[in-house]
Amino acid sequence: MKKLAILFFTLPLFITMSCNENNRKNTPQQEAVEAAPSADSSSVLSREEIRARPFQELFSPIEAKDIPGDVFTHVGTDYTVITAGNPAHYNSMVASWGGWGILFNRPSTWCFLRSSRYTLELIRKEQAYTMTYFDDAYKEDILLFGTKSGRDTDKMKESKLTSVQTPAGNMAYKEARLILECKLVEVTTVSPGDFYTEEGRQFITDAHAETNDYHKIVFGEITSVWLRNE
Repeated sequence: MKKLAILFFTLPLFITMSCNENNRKNTPQQEAVEAAPSADSSSVLSREEIRARPFQELFSPIEAKDIPGDVFTHVGTDYTVITAGNPAHYNSMVASWGGWGILFNRPSTWCFLRSSRYTLELIRKEQAYTMTYFDDAYKEDILLFGTKSGRDTDKMKESKLTSVQTPAGNMAYKEARLILECKLVEVTTVSPGDFYTEEGRQFITDAHAETNDYHKIVFGEITSVWLRNE
């Protein structure tokens, strides 16, 4: 009888506690707090805020092995902006062929460039360059780099992107989400005989007819990687 009394006493108490717990979880005030963004979460910076901030506030260094995402998306979908030169004179171009990997036991990049590219000329002169990647919001901005040659026009002044010099002295852009700094390792000239597909041979032959030179494969050692802090 005593056990039954204890059972009947504790059961209403348990039900009452459970109801109170549910009520606390489901109050509108609690839901609003849970739905609100965390104090640690940062909103996307505006273009004006990005322009105003120094390089070190926008980017943090990471190891090449920790680069987020995959190279197929970065290069094939987002495109690569290759930049070479110095603050007084630099040039950028857009590339959609290339990749990352290991060369001479070091993290490296490679890109497939037309021999007439002005940026390639500056890469050879400076023996250093950057490869930058942007969010979709800047797609129109970076496509400008592929519509004109910096050799014959001052296209860099037309860009709305904010150029910046990295701590190592290379040119990049504050709006980028990822920056790879590269030291030139090798520039190799291809020839039709190097290709085992008809598509490859024809592409190289057609490009040679336009420039009187064959495409170049540019290899560079990754010396620094910078990731946006947002």
